[in-house]
Amino acid sequence: MFAAERRQLILEMVRANGAVSLRELARVVQTSEVTVRRDVRALEAEGLLDRRHGGAVLPGGFTRESGFPQKSHLATAEKTAIADLAAGFVEEGEAIVVGAGTTTQELARRLARVPGLTVVTNSLLVAQALAHANRVEVVMTGGTLRGSNYALVGSGAEQSLQGLRVSKAFLSGSGLTAERGLSTSNMLSASVDRALVQAAAEVVVLADHSKLGTDTMFQTVPTDVITRLVTDEPPGHDDRCATELQALADQGVQIAVAGAGAAGGSGASGGDSVPARQQRRDVPLPGPRRQVPGAAAGLRSAAAMAEQNAGAERARVADLRRR
Repeated sequence: MFAAERRQLILEMVRANGAVSLRELARVVQTSEVTVRRDVRALEAEGLLDRRHGGAVLPGGFTRESGFPQKSHLATAEKTAIADLAAGFVEEGEAIVVGAGTTTQELARRLARVPGLTVVTNSLLVAQALAHANRVEVVMTGGTLRGSNYALVGSGAEQSLQGLRVSKAFLSGSGLTAERGLSTSNMLSASVDRALVQAAAEVVVLADHSKLGTDTMFQTVPTDVITRLVTDEPPGHDDRCATELQALADQGVQIAVAGAGAAGGSGASGGDSVPARQQRRDVPLPGPRRQVPGAAAGLRSAAAMAEQNAGAERARVADLRRR
């Protein structure tokens, strides 16, 4: 394929999907990522697209949301690996919320065999994946159907989540940055995702490496609210992706990276089994994210001792003055 034909195809893919990873572009045009990166640079120089961490997006800095048919064919291997790994963080008998998206749909398929699980979702795709799971209870929100991603949105969906409390929320989105957190391109979807987050004690974000460093219009989860990020192994030459992951870890986000071993597991056969936990690789954090109770008690004890010493000193000074 000539360079002009390659670049035209790359441009059409980005226009159709909003954001495409270099890995996916290389697969479609049947060439190396090095060649695709060169083509992307040339198209960026012409102002036809923008480069992002490990991929290309529409020009202007904020990607638009693509529909389910387009997203379902993007980064399929990465989504499989992420779903395999994320399922290992779900325990028997838990109550969780799962947001809309093709990656969360993959996760739902792997949760079908978790006994006693209760899943609250606004996604028809997630509900469908769990429809025949005898040991999983599925609770759907109300709301208005948004056909582009088969999700229930609007005030009905948000009101049905009020007063709900679950252990974990599993969410995806259009982009993730250390500066702004998880974001999406649709206002209604963002509003429901925020309601899902408020219902959960922990927030787990599922995002493949092409979404790292990508910022979209509506923030759904600030970085300091994200408990854990489950992502795939970025290309070895992608230093910007590694930098973004480190920045997220520096802000207290626990990073779980699905390696090549996870991608070749049960997901290849449509997998609905829970993966082995040893498939994950956790990025070490620089320190505790939140103050632990023991530390708080220590601070209170130190403050009380300081106050006691100060009182004794004031009494001693008063006694000297009386003399």
